[in-house]
Amino acid sequence: MGEGDFRVGDVLSVTCPFTVTRVERGVTWDHVSVRWPWWEIDSNSAFARWNGIVALGVDSGGRGGPEVKAELFRTDPGPEQLRAGDVCRVGVPPTVVHVTAVEHHDPPLETVWLPHPTQTVTVLRRGLSCRDFPDGSYLDELGYTIHPGDGIPFAFELLMRPYAALQAGDEVADADGRAWRFDGPWDWTAFDGEPAAAGPAWPLLLLTRAGAPCTIEDSAAVAASTASGSHQETVGDWMALTKASPTP
Repeated sequence: MGEGDFRVGDVLSVTCPFTVTRVERGVTWDHVSVRWPWWEIDSNSAFARWNGIVALGVDSGGRGGPEVKAELFRTDPGPEQLRAGDVCRVGVPPTVVHVTAVEHHDPPLETVWLPHPTQTVTVLRRGLSCRDFPDGSYLDELGYTIHPGDGIPFAFELLMRPYAALQAGDEVADADGRAWRFDGPWDWTAFDGEPAAAGPAWPLLLLTRAGAPCTIEDSAAVAASTASGSHQETVGDWMALTKASPTP
């Protein structure tokens, strides 16, 4: 996947090569603090000064909360074998996640590290849903934030993109004659004002894209992608892959 090519609902496999670093400040039951090997300190930051240390969540014997369970990074050796001053490696083993939010920053987001992020992608690991994060969680009920292109050498593999042939804002007609607006795989609005219920009935006919009549090619792509199966089958396939509930 290219940087910037992320959509809500995407199911990804994410990795980051393990890189040598050092443990700082020791290890607690829910965090291990390491010298971050990828970012640089922004010495010109106007609002804070970063010390170059990042605390990673540690799921110790299942005692960690959902925020800890959402952590992607791991240490080698594991935190139970580490003490302050130890040399270790930090990275992300192949991990299945789903995207819950995508945000672009222009100008780049102001942070205490460099390079400043131009994009925020929020993800949850397999087995976690937004419903697992209560109000007041520092994860803002959406999940774990990463910043593709900010110097951390993430690699992403797209495993599933529900409704890949559609774009946010598309208007379609379904097999039952209902007209819908698509704003994401779990964000459908029926123009008749009735509840979405089981979602649009396949196959779908693309009516407009970006507020204009669609092209023959775009219409054919949407029709072909929804010629078999159903909205509910798509939801079921997605849930089987993520072991989670769709983001409301």
